[in-house]
Amino acid sequence: MAKSKRDTKSVELANQILENYQPETVEDMQNALKDIFGPMFESMLKGEMNHHLGYESNNKAEKETENRRNGYGDKTVKTSSGEVAIQVPRDRDGSFDPKLIPKRQKDVSAIENKVISMYARGMSQRDISSTVEDIYGFSVSHDMISDITDSVLPELEEWQTRPLSNCYAFVFVDCMYTTIRNQYETKKYAVYTILGYTMEGTKDILGLWLNETESKHKWMQIFDEIKARGVEDIFFISMDGVSGLEDGARSIFPNVIVQRCMVHLIRNSVKYIPSKDYKAFTKALRKVYAAPSLKACHSAFESFKQQWAAYPGAIDVWIRNFHHVEQLYDYGSAIRKVMYTTNAVESIHSSFRKVIKKGAFPNENALLKVLYLRIKELETKWDGGHIQNWAMVMNQLLVHESLKDRVLKYLA
Repeated sequence: MAKSKRDTKSVELANQILENYQPETVEDMQNALKDIFGPMFESMLKGEMNHHLGYESNNKAEKETENRRNGYGDKTVKTSSGEVAIQVPRDRDGSFDPKLIPKRQKDVSAIENKVISMYARGMSQRDISSTVEDIYGFSVSHDMISDITDSVLPELEEWQTRPLSNCYAFVFVDCMYTTIRNQYETKKYAVYTILGYTMEGTKDILGLWLNETESKHKWMQIFDEIKARGVEDIFFISMDGVSGLEDGARSIFPNVIVQRCMVHLIRNSVKYIPSKDYKAFTKALRKVYAAPSLKACHSAFESFKQQWAAYPGAIDVWIRNFHHVEQLYDYGSAIRKVMYTTNAVESIHSSFRKVIKKGAFPNENALLKVLYLRIKELETKWDGGHIQNWAMVMNQLLVHESLKDRVLKYLA
């Protein structure tokens, strides 16, 4: 990958710092930055005072107010590089209330956190720069934004390799596609996401993986990786119909129960149905996969095949995959409600799309940073929450003969 070019002014400033301070350690570098932050903050505060009074200090001809400057007050502020002493301009009537560093505020390191937060919400570097300039009165270069957001990369790497739970009751897998710009070429990349439900009924995104295509070989590598990170057993995996995915999952987790997503089957079958019949077709299908019993499911399926016999392509999708519908009825209704669809992980992808709609990303790290920051927001939202009706799910797992021993093993 070609090295990205930095802004010329940023390079010149860095060279000036190195020449004037000759730092030899990280601490020396932080001290140099502290020396720079002070004058920078003071300059921006003077700009705010000019705006407040309506004239610059050297141009009193434009003065339209009786209020005027009244010296400076000393203040020590906390930055990400340490404490910095600055002088804050004052006005005669005390009406000046700076926006950059409000009165009584001493910690300005939050500016960096705000940049990261805006990046996590999918704002482009240009939008972030404009927003910071609107709020704080100074511009932030694209390189500076990239450097600030790069601070999450070590955390991202640690998260990607962290140990996982030894057992997940349910796992949902899916792919979505986005665009990465590689120099002058743009390519579609598959984002692989795995969502797990722990034995305690909490959600856990096991990781994010990128590949140019979705393939059974990549999925097998991912399953192998999560096993190496501590996953010993998975009860159920819900997935779409990627060829070979089911065999790939079983090759790593032999006892896993693989469930095709009913929603994906619906999408595959409506391709053969006129749009005017979509609603009636999906309503008839729901009577099949949501029937109260296997007997009722079979009866509904026979009626369904007769009712929609004019569309053999649609019927064939369900005939070929009907064993996945029948499999649902091996388990209680609470379990069926969880395992029948991959909507849980698709909801995460929907959240991802909100923050990647700004266009192509310059590299994989830029994309992963945005997605990881979005995941942290989702995890905060989920904190302490449990899957709906989880107690009933666990009870139905415990009474199922083929699952009881495995459940007890990981509840101990």
